[in-house]
Amino acid sequence: SVRALADYYRTVELGLGVCFRNSGLAPLIAERNERTAAGSIGAVVFGSDQGLVGQFNDVVVDFAVKTLAALPGTSQVWAVGERVQGRLTDAGLSLAGLFVVPNSVKAITPLVGQIQIETEAHRTSSENASLWVFHNRPLSGALYEPVSQRLLPFDAQWQRDLAKIGWPTENLPEVMGRGVATLHGLIREYLFISFFRACADSLASEN
Repeated sequence: SVRALADYYRTVELGLGVCFRNSGLAPLIAERNERTAAGSIGAVVFGSDQGLVGQFNDVVVDFAVKTLAALPGTSQVWAVGERVQGRLTDAGLSLAGLFVVPNSVKAITPLVGQIQIETEAHRTSSENASLWVFHNRPLSGALYEPVSQRLLPFDAQWQRDLAKIGWPTENLPEVMGRGVATLHGLIREYLFISFFRACADSLASEN
């Protein structure tokens, strides 16, 4: 599942890159990277509900605490897993909610829907709110490493990086239908697949 998600994630990025190379769509992403005002920080931290997982939860919590401490603004954290929730509480972070770790790949989609509803409410309540996700990512063998990704807000640098992605074939791509609607659809898919992949990576690392 993790390997398949990586391919699909790349497909979504390719689509976004095509949209951003279209000059008519470029102004839709604001120059937010020029603004450094502190705002509310939302963070989703994926861990485990189970014990007997060694340093799995400690590793991701330590990484999240250090990363969030270096950011301007106040943090609110959603925990995915009772065990990681306890570690986050011990670290002194403000908890906004708790989600149950899915027990199968099919159960990830409903979880992602819940996360998106909760975090969207957080975004609408704060003008400069940002959204981060923290999880463990599997490496070779039984190894894993903690990683993070800032999902929101989108900024001009994010747009430029995607626009630089080369198309993998000699057939030039074309944006179908209404360009703005296509872009918004790809952005929604980008956010969904980012959460989905974070959860799948965490489950693979835990196992």
